[in-house]
Amino acid sequence: MKMRKFIAAAAILAGTVFTAYPCSRVVMQADSLKDKSVMVGRTLDWRTPIPTNIYVYPRGVDRVSMPTGPRLEWTSKYGSVLAVSYDGGTTEGMNEAGLVMNGLFCKGSVYPSTESTPAGTPVMSMAVLVNYFLDNFSNVDEVQNWLENNQFAINGATFDGGTVSLLHFALTDRSGVTLVMEFVGGKLTMYKGYDLTVLTNDPTLNDMQAINNYWKQVGGTNMLPGTVRSADRFVRGSFFINHVPKNVDSKRALAELASIMNNVSVPMGYELPGEPNVSSTQWRSISDLYGLKYHFKFADSENGFYIDLNELLLKPGAPILKLDTTNHDNYYGNVNKYLKKSEGFKPMY
Repeated sequence: MKMRKFIAAAAILAGTVFTAYPCSRVVMQADSLKDKSVMVGRTLDWRTPIPTNIYVYPRGVDRVSMPTGPRLEWTSKYGSVLAVSYDGGTTEGMNEAGLVMNGLFCKGSVYPSTESTPAGTPVMSMAVLVNYFLDNFSNVDEVQNWLENNQFAINGATFDGGTVSLLHFALTDRSGVTLVMEFVGGKLTMYKGYDLTVLTNDPTLNDMQAINNYWKQVGGTNMLPGTVRSADRFVRGSFFINHVPKNVDSKRALAELASIMNNVSVPMGYELPGEPNVSSTQWRSISDLYGLKYHFKFADSENGFYIDLNELLLKPGAPILKLDTTNHDNYYGNVNKYLKKSEGFKPMY
């Protein structure tokens, strides 16, 4: 009887709070006698197709956070591989130092604006926010230190017919430590820890961890929530990443993480009546922070592929490269040879 009451209460809570565009992020931290592995898996789920191409940027590229006005200006210190949506905004990426950053939808986000920050505060476009951190920092500690000592406003462009880019972000480095950035009430909130291995969507991380703690009491070997809602995916991802072997080599770690990402994906064509914002998984990625391989698979493709940063020229003056994924069924395995010189993407400021 107590179990039935708990399940009913959890269902009511989930039904009243969690209606978000789903994406999931899971960190694998493995260590064997052969090698050490830190990998970050991510799903991209949305209600309409999001064209996504892959770019590789070298060091020494000059960038700005906005075309005019108070802004940040920088020259990239690190080369990186990026997933770019609509050829106008970076969704996620990994740099050559082994730092990965992912942006996931979070409808409760309220960014610091030009109205809520002091005059002259630099403005960061959402289109290049991921680029700024991957271009300038090699680990989570450096990012945290910069955030604690600098302030910026955010300009969140719209896409997909007017949808506002409401996101929270997570960064993980080779130590396996994760930094989560959430914007609540116009202010930045940060969470940092080795145990922050899962992130999905709404609610904010504190509330999500409280829900996950309820399910820990139930015990995942007895029952796990099975819907595609954000909280359910968080619970499943958290249970499985903590119940697979970690004393494994990088090949096995990749396979384990890929299977977990499949478990938290949303089947193609699935729709939840009355909630069109619950959407199918469009693609999955896994960033290998030690191997510096960026694995990618579209949901409608038989094949997965990867880009190996170790084999690419990333020194200043090297060309920007692009993988056009229009015909992604043609790609399998290492696709470095398919990268073409590019002018780079044009940010949707």
